[in-house]
Amino acid sequence: MMCVWAGIPGRQVVESTDMWQSSHRERPWLRWYQPGVPAEPEIPDVAVPRLLDDAAARHPRRPALVFHGARIRYRDLHEAVDRFAAGLHRLGVQPGDRVALVLPNCPQLVIAFFGVLRRGAIAVPYNPLSTAEELRHVLADCAPRAAVVLDRSLPAVRAARDAAPLEHLIVTSLGDALPPAARAALRLPLPEARRYRATLAAGVPAGADEVPFAELQRPADRRVRQFRLDPSRHLAVIAYTGGEARPMGAMLTHRNLVANACQQHAWDVEVKDGGEVTLAVLPLFHTFGMITCLVAPVQKAGSVVLLPRFDDEGVVRALRRYRPTVFPGVPTLYDQVLDSPRFRPSDLDSVRFLLSGGSPLTAATRRRLAALGHADGLIQAYGQTEASPALTANPLGGGARNDTVGLPLPGTDAVIVDPGDPTRPLPPGEPGELVARGPQVFAGYWNQPLATARVLSKGWLRTGDTAVMSADGWITLLERRRDTIKVSGFSVFPGEVEQVLRRHPAVFDCAVVGLPDARRGERVVAYVVEHPAYPFSAEELRRHCARYLSHYKVPAEFRLRQDLPRNMLGKVVRRRLRDAAAAG
Repeated sequence: MMCVWAGIPGRQVVESTDMWQSSHRERPWLRWYQPGVPAEPEIPDVAVPRLLDDAAARHPRRPALVFHGARIRYRDLHEAVDRFAAGLHRLGVQPGDRVALVLPNCPQLVIAFFGVLRRGAIAVPYNPLSTAEELRHVLADCAPRAAVVLDRSLPAVRAARDAAPLEHLIVTSLGDALPPAARAALRLPLPEARRYRATLAAGVPAGADEVPFAELQRPADRRVRQFRLDPSRHLAVIAYTGGEARPMGAMLTHRNLVANACQQHAWDVEVKDGGEVTLAVLPLFHTFGMITCLVAPVQKAGSVVLLPRFDDEGVVRALRRYRPTVFPGVPTLYDQVLDSPRFRPSDLDSVRFLLSGGSPLTAATRRRLAALGHADGLIQAYGQTEASPALTANPLGGGARNDTVGLPLPGTDAVIVDPGDPTRPLPPGEPGELVARGPQVFAGYWNQPLATARVLSKGWLRTGDTAVMSADGWITLLERRRDTIKVSGFSVFPGEVEQVLRRHPAVFDCAVVGLPDARRGERVVAYVVEHPAYPFSAEELRRHCARYLSHYKVPAEFRLRQDLPRNMLGKVVRRRLRDAAAAG
């Protein structure tokens, strides 16, 4: 067996070994695929906007987008995208230029996303709630020529413009996407209209070099054609993801995005062309939302119900009014919907497919959804931004083992390797680093060749995550590598400790991190949100953990908190807890 180095001192990247070839050729997970799921998906060699073109040709009158009651048909969305691409051309945006999209879920984001790709430029979606400091790093790194910005995000983008030569700011408001009757009602001098108007428009004065979004929607002088490109090489998206110090831009090609959408549809054998409704509460600026709530639905001419932000009552109203068939989310989102006082079990009757990701599904959430008749339609998946993002999923149709992250998706190979010697595959049941490859694996990090070489070689992605694979191909994720705690040389996986803590009735929520310790390297610290009906006791929790965990895994400290820091997907951000502890 041969070990190949990536040219980085002290870091190995696997190129190829006989054992690896044998491991992925066998694909033991295929026996668990639902009937009709192929081992290799059919992936058209097309640019992402071609999916929209084909959907508009097949179902021109079907609603593509639904936003606050406004419905945009596929033929109208197709025309709006072409107009936007023509508008970018008038502004001087060239193929290969970057265009930042600082927008929540709204029709303007969808139009801009496909319009940027139609022009051959690269979309850089980013959180509209970001601070000027966060935006400054992204703008300096990818140097976009233009940015499409929500009016509420405009002050932060303006403050960050010194970091990059932004030539154009294209500004829009959520109110611009409302139907005419709703916009007219908002202008009425009524207290209710004023309050609602304040949630949809920020009223930020326009600057001299800022362009209204509507300006890029005027009719084009000539028909806009898709810029000719190679889907396997040309970038569609730069998606920023957590790096060692600062976020790094994951470069996703057109083929990456099309492939992951095809893999999702290959997995879902019951998907109906022109017959699905997806509830898009996940942010589209994140790759999870981008694929499951936009690219994949458009490929099958589905309707996408856009919610610009999460609130449980708004989600319940959307479930009742639009009767979605596909509801992607994260465990905390599902829990909050189920906990809503407005929720009724019948609200989920139309949903046949709940795709959960971002963080592990708890046993309690699985039980609650199973009690509502969704045991077969709920599946846990796993991925990374670097994989566009999905790598594995549990099968639909009753075969899910949702205490695992499931099986490699069609066309995806996976193997568990020794983190210290990634050329050495590990036997079934032994924890190690999950390494995977497939058509969805990214092209590398923008402007980061060394970071790229550490994780990517010959199409194989080192996920950095610790997992085990059973002999028959099921993968259980133990921990994200960056969160693994080292206590006197022993590895402690926070998820394992959190799972034990959640069994105690006093624990409403929890997060476990490692903090520096002079004697042991790190010590285990548990942050606990107390259950209102059960008093918090650190000593009682310590005894509880000692019953189920080795002594070095038992938290040295239990710290009480009112809540836990979470990202836009609802996932606990352990780094913020570590940073807060370091700051005292």
